[in-house]
Amino acid sequence: MKYLKNGISFIVFSVFVLAIFAGCGATMTGAVKKDTTLTGETAKLEEAGLKYSGPEYTIGIITFKNKTRTPNLEQPATDTLATLVKSAGLEPIMLTQEEMLEQEEVIKLQQTGAVKTGKKNAAEGFESIDFRVSGSITAYSEVEESSDILIAQSKTQVARVQVDYGLVDIATGKRLLQKSGMGEYRKKTGGVLGFGSKSSADVGLRDGALRDALTKAMSEMIKELNNRPFQSKVLLVDGKTIIFRGGTRSKLEAGVKLGVYRPGADLVDPDSGRVIGKREKQIGEIMFTSHQNEKVSEGAASSGMGFQTGDIVREIK
Repeated sequence: MKYLKNGISFIVFSVFVLAIFAGCGATMTGAVKKDTTLTGETAKLEEAGLKYSGPEYTIGIITFKNKTRTPNLEQPATDTLATLVKSAGLEPIMLTQEEMLEQEEVIKLQQTGAVKTGKKNAAEGFESIDFRVSGSITAYSEVEESSDILIAQSKTQVARVQVDYGLVDIATGKRLLQKSGMGEYRKKTGGVLGFGSKSSADVGLRDGALRDALTKAMSEMIKELNNRPFQSKVLLVDGKTIIFRGGTRSKLEAGVKLGVYRPGADLVDPDSGRVIGKREKQIGEIMFTSHQNEKVSEGAASSGMGFQTGDIVREIK
């Protein structure tokens, strides 16, 4: 009987140990997937994207600056944001800071007549950008947290990142957003009595933290764009008929009044020397009449004259 009790006890203990081993294998929290971030922000972004009411704006994304001591963060951050912009129903264009500054300088010279326009206008392509996003990775860290419960051990690798970002309206030169956000990603491994999975360097930690932070940033930008009145640009002028970017996605309704504006010179702060906007003159109004397709709409001029391709069209509320 004694041997039977000892045998049963051994079996129970063995089952207990096996259960611990089975339950303490490698696990992951906030895995880097298309639809999952640690905080659930991607689901919120998709919901906001479905409610996005504007035209297919083109977003110029300037390569992010990396102000941390951790190398190779700038390109993953830029690529991740471009993916999020595309998934939200907007069109991303990748630009370096140097490309943006060089093109802006040429445009200014052509506008003053110092450089002849020639066959190709430097503003072509640039003017198709509706909003511009720039940003910096200002902090990045990876830490390891551990815990011991009886004979079970676990380790959690945690990546945290801070991203500063800004959204600028190209037409007016006005900065619409200037914010800072945090992102976090965790990977957990576990074992028993020193056995089991070990944490090691994982690029997924970096990508997960960046995605988490930038998804939050994208949510803020979508919110800002949704709160703005409809804005677009003239594509073609045919008599009193004005063709502009919009389409069924803009959700404009017949009879809506739209102001037409001619962008002018940069407005420069005399103290800081920074461009804080553009001079803008209203040159007339048009009445929206119909959508040609998903991306193009048309209206009839109701006041003003001299409309040109590239003029700004904005809903009057």
